[in-house]
Amino acid sequence: MKVAVFRKEHFNAAHRLFNPSWTFEKNQTVFGKCNNKFYHGHNYELIVQLTGTPSSETGFVYDLKLLSDLIKEHVLNKFDHKNLNEELSEFESLIPTAENISIVIYNILRPLINSELDLKITLYETPRNYVQYPA
Repeated sequence: MKVAVFRKEHFNAAHRLFNPSWTFEKNQTVFGKCNNKFYHGHNYELIVQLTGTPSSETGFVYDLKLLSDLIKEHVLNKFDHKNLNEELSEFESLIPTAENISIVIYNILRPLINSELDLKITLYETPRNYVQYPA
């Protein structure tokens, strides 16, 4: 019997959607105002989901306090109030779309969590636009 547990966190970050191999005009056509050379920001909502069987000893799928600590140490401290394009090495050659941000967060957390647990990242860029990884 599997149960899913969730931890919701929040961070603010700036980014620019821009493909350096394209012309300014093509970037403008594809990314519009998100191509602003001075960047723009979002109030991201992050939901980390773990799915597994509750422990017979604790009743937990995963201690949510420990999950909160992992997220704060390895994700929030890295992403919060940062310019993703300029300050995070992960985005030196990767466009920091919500899709790519969710994959990066997954790749940060996956090695830190027991592989027997399924991990899913949900990232809200706006209240109406969000992504999930893996899909």
